[in-house]
Amino acid sequence: MKLLSRVGDESHEIEIRRDSNRVFARVDDREYELQVSTPEPNVYLLKHEGKVHEFYVAPQSGPGSPITVSSRKGDVEVTLFDPKRLRGSEAVGAAADGLAEIKSLMPGRVVRIVAKPGDEVAKGDSVLVVEAMKMQNDLRSPKDGVVKEIRIEEGATVGAGIVLAIIE
Repeated sequence: MKLLSRVGDESHEIEIRRDSNRVFARVDDREYELQVSTPEPNVYLLKHEGKVHEFYVAPQSGPGSPITVSSRKGDVEVTLFDPKRLRGSEAVGAAADGLAEIKSLMPGRVVRIVAKPGDEVAKGDSVLVVEAMKMQNDLRSPKDGVVKEIRIEEGATVGAGIVLAIIE
C-alpha cells in the first residue's frame, strides 16, 4: 500500500507491506522492518531493533482529515492521502442535479487549467491539474455539464478542501 503523508509542513511518501505480524515500511528513502501488535483498539505496539514503541491512534473523523498519533514523546497530527483516490473523482463534491464542486483534497499548486468557464465537459473530463507532494493529480468533472466557474489561477497555491471549480 502506498500513501502520502503530511506532518506539519513536511510531506512524506510511505509504502507499507504486511506479512503476518511483521510490517515492512518505507518512509521516503528509509526502510524499516517492524513487528506490530494491537493489544486493544487504537493502540499499536511496534517493535523495532529490540525496542518497543507504543502509539495511540485517534480515529479519523473523515477522509483527508488529520489523525492524532500519541506516544510518550507527545502528540503529532498526521494527514494521510491515498494517491489513487487523489487522481479520481474523490476530489469532487457532486450533486446528482444542479451544481458540482471540484475541491482540492490536499494543499498543492495548480499547474494547469484544462477547461474554462463556458466549456462543456463530460463526466470524467479533466478540468484542472493540481500538483501535491510531487504528484500531479488530474481533477475531473463528476458529471456532464458546463464549467460555470474556475475559482483559481494557474500557478496558485491551494489549501485542502478549497473549491477550485464549479460544474452546472
